[in-house]
Amino acid sequence: MAAAPTFESAQRRPPSRGVEWEFEQLTIARDFSRNVVTSMLVERAEHGGWEVDRVQVAPDGTRRIVLRRKIIRMRPTLGAPLR
Repeated sequence: MAAAPTFESAQRRPPSRGVEWEFEQLTIARDFSRNVVTSMLVERAEHGGWEVDRVQVAPDGTRRIVLRRKIIRMRPTLGAPLR
């Protein structure tokens, strides 16, 4: 039986050029087929707004995947001075 993929909590990186990203790291065992991993990533992209930042396949077949999504900050609109 394949072990469940592990998820590390989302981390934030400092903003660069006005864009702030939230990152999440996944570790998926080699027991999962490519189709299963693809469908899992598609589901996370469609429902969570994540996109693949990088994929690393270890020599033992374990996949380490880093997902990212933009952090959208709302500007206050009430009581804010106009520029």
